[in-house]
Amino acid sequence: MIKILKYMKPREWAFALCSVLFIVAQVYLDLKLPDYMNDITAKVSIEGGKLADVLIPGGMMLLCTLGSLVSSVIVAGFAARIASNFSKELRMLQYNQVESFSMKEINSFSTASLITRSTNDITQVQMIIAMGLQAFIKAPITAVWAITKIAGKGMEWTAATAGAVLMLILMISVIVLFAVPKFKKIQWMTDNINRVTRENLTGLRVVRAYNAEKYQEEKFDKANTELTKTYLFASRIMSIIMPWMSLIMSGLSLSIYWIGTYLINAADLQHKGALFSNMVVFMIYAIQVVMAFVMLSMVFIMLPRASVAAKRILDVIGTKPSILDGKIDSVPCEKKGEVVFKNVGFKYPDASDYVLENITFTAHKGETIAFIGSTGSGKSTLINLLPRFYDATEGEILIDGINIKDYKLETLHNKIGYVPQKAVMFSGSVRSNVAYGENGGDEYTEEDIKRAVEIAQSRDFVENMPEAYDGAVAQGGTNLSGGQKQRLSIARAICRKPEIYIFDDTFSALDYKTDKLLRSALKGQTEKATTFIVAQRIGTIRDADKIVVLDEGRIAGMGTHSELMKNCPVYQEIALSQLSKEELA
Repeated sequence: MIKILKYMKPREWAFALCSVLFIVAQVYLDLKLPDYMNDITAKVSIEGGKLADVLIPGGMMLLCTLGSLVSSVIVAGFAARIASNFSKELRMLQYNQVESFSMKEINSFSTASLITRSTNDITQVQMIIAMGLQAFIKAPITAVWAITKIAGKGMEWTAATAGAVLMLILMISVIVLFAVPKFKKIQWMTDNINRVTRENLTGLRVVRAYNAEKYQEEKFDKANTELTKTYLFASRIMSIIMPWMSLIMSGLSLSIYWIGTYLINAADLQHKGALFSNMVVFMIYAIQVVMAFVMLSMVFIMLPRASVAAKRILDVIGTKPSILDGKIDSVPCEKKGEVVFKNVGFKYPDASDYVLENITFTAHKGETIAFIGSTGSGKSTLINLLPRFYDATEGEILIDGINIKDYKLETLHNKIGYVPQKAVMFSGSVRSNVAYGENGGDEYTEEDIKRAVEIAQSRDFVENMPEAYDGAVAQGGTNLSGGQKQRLSIARAICRKPEIYIFDDTFSALDYKTDKLLRSALKGQTEKATTFIVAQRIGTIRDADKIVVLDEGRIAGMGTHSELMKNCPVYQEIALSQLSKEELA
């Protein structure tokens, strides 16, 4: 828990220091009250005492109470500000860190867990800071100061107070022993219920199509029941705090009065008043001591869960991305658009077998390179190495004559227009989705957006939307068909005017007519750019300048369509499975 405080800014530390000063003032004022009470008791107990004699100490008590109230409000305000600002800083740090993660780091945490760490875990840390700032500082000061005040006022009363503190420590020990392990499990169970909920919402159409609602309900019910039972168990243990605390406080008051009765009865007449005054003052101080320990106990009960949350946050913030930024942000134009793969091999983290082996080829500016192969042959994996979603395990990849690891990631990504297998739409408008992201500092014009939409064969359905280019796009593009989302995804890449286009099985959601029209329109757009296409359909790639045939992660053939039909059995098998010999001829 202490490690996470290093991310607190100097301004928050300054607020914390101011809080300490006001807490000391508050404790001082609270502990002055018994002194004035002692004066009042002494004056009232003297024969012939007058009401006017208690006005001054009574007025001072009122001022101390008001001062303590003001100090308490100020401390609460500082604590809330520190906790809120710190949680904001943690959320920003964690978000920025996740943004820099490669797919390796994302997969090692899981999306559900990262969401929990950004929300629930940070809330736990925020709560412990808001409460702990007051309790950790105020409780020890109050306890020590109050004990020094009651020292020497009666061994019997001191023994009773010590007994109450011991009972309180016993209660805390029971709670720590039984409840704290459950609080630690709650964080993991929250991850689990987030995962199940997210899976159900993401796959809602499949769930309904397969009538799997009952199965999903049972799955959610199991996760929900586990979380509920754990919460209930911990809450039941925690529920003994208030009754136990009331018992201790009431028992302490009773014991002090009971002991005081015996002491006063046994004292001579001239000491009875002093003993009664001491008993009243001791009672107030003893309650202050016990309350200080109660405050500490509450914090210690919350601390284990907050510590687990802090560790989970630090795990994310402290994870070093495997994809490191390079230093090059500009290159000469002689080799612009040239991509070279040199003996590239790749295997996924913690995997023993290579997914790609000895991949070597060169793509020149203006060329279209297509990749084809059976499912699992490594086509998409190969394409994902270019924008450095993963780094090659062996060999190197050059763009414009420079190893892609030497580029700044921003510079590298500005060179690439990437269209993934599954079209990704963001909540907003058609315009915001097409003109998405940064473009090397250049602004997207209205003409760029409309031209990209037209090339992507999206103009008809976009202009028929109620607000055309300002038409609403729901999160995930749920108000669009699969083909419409795919075409807008292609328009996004075209609008960027990159050096390199990557189409990762992008045309599979399109009908043959739209596919042909789109590729024909793209040809004019991409004639000065290098284009990589991953496809399953021969018709999509047969006109490519170079076709790379992959088989179990290795290059089984490379060349034009006609060349491969002559000398590549793997390509021939794929082609004949889709088209007849007459169509291929």
